[in-house]
Amino acid sequence: MEGLEQTLRTLADAPYRKMMVGLIPNLPPETILGVRTPALRQLAGQMENPDAFLQQLPHRYFEENQLHCFLLEKGKDFAQVAEQVEAFLPYVDNWATCDQLRPKAFAAHHAQLLPCIRRWLASSHPYTVRFAIEMLMCHFLDEDFSPEFLELVAKVSSQDYYVQMMVAWYFATALAKQYEAAFSYISQYRLEKWIHNKTIQKAVESRRLTAEQKEQLRTYRIK
Repeated sequence: MEGLEQTLRTLADAPYRKMMVGLIPNLPPETILGVRTPALRQLAGQMENPDAFLQQLPHRYFEENQLHCFLLEKGKDFAQVAEQVEAFLPYVDNWATCDQLRPKAFAAHHAQLLPCIRRWLASSHPYTVRFAIEMLMCHFLDEDFSPEFLELVAKVSSQDYYVQMMVAWYFATALAKQYEAAFSYISQYRLEKWIHNKTIQKAVESRRLTAEQKEQLRTYRIK
């Protein structure tokens, strides 16, 4: 879409682009234009033919992938959104796009979402796995929580930094929401050393844990 590219270039912010290039080092700098999130959200709301854009994969620019996320976020039909997410995930190539993908349609359809998550967890594509863990973190640590989900994440085996970081983020969040169940993975040293220590670090930095819980976690750091 040449018109879209021109619009994105018009909205680009050079200092912001420099910052984003540094934050997403695995992307070629030329694929990042530097458009801020509020401008992208506004643009997503103004697109005249979003369905055509969603079908035009892969995209060239980081900002186009962000736009894709914002459009999927607004979808209301679970089956349609899930199918569109499935089509998009193989092209997600960075943590920022992965973490921006938060479809609202998933919130009311946990029973249908769970089989999708299990399938995504088994993927060989790191950002698909990261997204699966993110969905467990967002949707299954409250009333629909089951200890089984902790085990699903603990069993994820990946040397990819962004997957390992998401595992730590998941368990740090689980400690804030389901402390006793999640703490057993720390007290029994069930996680790989780096993930174990990063989980504790992130949990201790959280405002959602008590001082007593943080002090307990500190005693389990692996040197």
